[in-house]
Amino acid sequence: MNQGYPRLLGDIGGTNVRWAWQEAAQSGLDNISVQPCSASASLQDSAQQYLATHGKQGPRWAGLGVATSVTGDDVRFTNNSWQFSIAGFQKALSLERCLVINDFTALALSLPVLKPSDVRAVGGGSAASGSTVALLGPGTGLGVSGLVPDAEGRFTALAGEGGHVTLSASDDAQANLIQILRNKFQHVSAERVLSGAGLVNLYQAVCTMQGCASRDLQPAEVTDAAVAGADAQCVLAVRYFTQFLGNVAGNLALTLGSRGGVYIGGGIVPRLGANFDDTLFRECFEDKGRYRNMLAETPVWVITASTPALTGASHALDTLP
Repeated sequence: MNQGYPRLLGDIGGTNVRWAWQEAAQSGLDNISVQPCSASASLQDSAQQYLATHGKQGPRWAGLGVATSVTGDDVRFTNNSWQFSIAGFQKALSLERCLVINDFTALALSLPVLKPSDVRAVGGGSAASGSTVALLGPGTGLGVSGLVPDAEGRFTALAGEGGHVTLSASDDAQANLIQILRNKFQHVSAERVLSGAGLVNLYQAVCTMQGCASRDLQPAEVTDAAVAGADAQCVLAVRYFTQFLGNVAGNLALTLGSRGGVYIGGGIVPRLGANFDDTLFRECFEDKGRYRNMLAETPVWVITASTPALTGASHALDTLP
């Protein structure tokens, strides 16, 4: 299919909503806008405000990546208060077609068209052509997806909720940290530490371990204090974050057999920039016993492009029913 233009494209996370307009098949994405979800009462309001602001009318198709599972017409977000009916949204905007998929499925569909300037390499060897690719990304939540090739070399994006797998420990210190979190949460998932709120959870747990009072910090304040070296507990929280990310990414690579490599999306790791400890991440990523050598050869890239999921949402409109 190569139709359904112009298109309204959305990438809706737990904190921010990103919109873009695509006029025609060979056009790039125009009028990219990033707004807090809290600035609008609903997804429909946000979309209509975007269209009015940019003077756009009559999108024929819409492709939306949303930070939650999509199992029917009623979509409820995991990490914000929005909910909407797909059919209702389609009717309100007079769309011929409205495709709603998980945001990390949309991001996964963008991976084959990312340019070298859109990523930063974090060690490993070369990707095996035509092999499975893994994707995870800590942001407001923890998104997980991947690309699986068929016999013709075409990729299918995985849709799941891998961010909610049970978090495991690699040493006694991590086990102690998880036990502290278990006293607070009924289930300690990977997302409980590998997310914005997870950074705060880690910081508070570190303070509990060390017997000191925690401050009321936001996720960005934890990372900023860690980068500046201004708070020892924040520094340690980011160190644990890096260890857990390496551990979970290595588990995902083994589960999917990701010879095509692993991509890290989300907003947290790019925010850390050069302060992200590549060496510590690789140590934990590769620490898988008898499969250490395989993971040592598995390349990892951090996605530095700002809105690739919007490209993936457009690609989904062309490839998904």
